[in-house]
Amino acid sequence: QVQLVESGGGSVLPGGSLRLSCAASGVTWSLYCMGWFRQAAGKQRERVSLLSSGGSRTYADSVRGRFTISKDNAKNVLYLEMNTLKPEDTAMYYCAARSGYCSGDPNRWNDWGHGTQVTVSS
Repeated sequence: QVQLVESGGGSVLPGGSLRLSCAASGVTWSLYCMGWFRQAAGKQRERVSLLSSGGSRTYADSVRGRFTISKDNAKNVLYLEMNTLKPEDTAMYYCAARSGYCSGDPNRWNDWGHGTQVTVSS
């Protein structure tokens, strides 16, 4: 059974940084794609960044160059380092796991955490 628990969200000023963590259990890193998604108020959930089982990383155009996805295999933790945050990054951020290949469509992901709120405001 896959369990995902996010942490690290909070309120920051524009230009600030946060690091999100996702403690994962029941996930075999070599068989799963891991991802970060976000959902702003009144909007659909969208892909932020994906990390394939083979180590390939993809980013949404809106965050490329500012966000970095990584994992610590020994600790079973997925991270999202977020720098130069903008007000438009404000959203609930979700960690997700998917057995097999990666997909940018959130409807194709079965395992989700409960989310952590990120608010960027002056």
